[in-house]
Amino acid sequence: MNRKINLSQSFVTLGILIILVVVFLVEMFLGGSENVNVLMKMGAMNNFAVVAGHQWWRLFTAQFLHIGVMHLVSNAVIIYYMGQYMEPIMGHTRFLVTYLLAGIGGNLMSLAFSADRGLSAGASTALFGLFGAMTAIGLRNFRNPMISYLGRQALVLALINLALDIFVPGIDIWGHIGGLIAGFLLAIILGDRVMKTYNPKWRVLAAAVLVVYVVWTVRTGMVINF
Repeated sequence: MNRKINLSQSFVTLGILIILVVVFLVEMFLGGSENVNVLMKMGAMNNFAVVAGHQWWRLFTAQFLHIGVMHLVSNAVIIYYMGQYMEPIMGHTRFLVTYLLAGIGGNLMSLAFSADRGLSAGASTALFGLFGAMTAIGLRNFRNPMISYLGRQALVLALINLALDIFVPGIDIWGHIGGLIAGFLLAIILGDRVMKTYNPKWRVLAAAVLVVYVVWTVRTGMVINF
């Protein structure tokens, strides 16, 4: 059976993928996606540069860079898959805001717990934010069988990937955990198109936890990386 995809329902996802590919092509043009100088120039995460160099913008830019073509492809495939059903459920703006802020949230956790001075980059912090957001949406819409199922599926995918992270060298597992947490909290704060706003008490609590999370990771990162 053929399945038609309505791109108007997921144009933000398509836009994100296009940007990731364009940025990767720029990396290649400047000298290669595994070239340290290129990655530093384009905004990869480097804890020392963020804290001592006050280059906090790296928390944002790192989520658009990839180290090697397979790194890009693996992230892009899952982002496409998640975006096809998450963007229509969340709405375009909520989806984009969650994706971008969860990417920053993941990099904040990496800043706090990765004391090395190496480089890290990739959309996986934002991708794990989508896992977390869909988990929260599934829990809140538990009476909707389809959305509830998608939420459970997202959680399983997150747990499988985190388990695999343990056995793969060079993976920023802290960034993935941070993205998962940030995405979960953001979905509660922002709501979705099915239940536009969640219980105000839960939203306030999630916002308070998110603020504490940001302050805690920034302060911890500044202590261990300065």
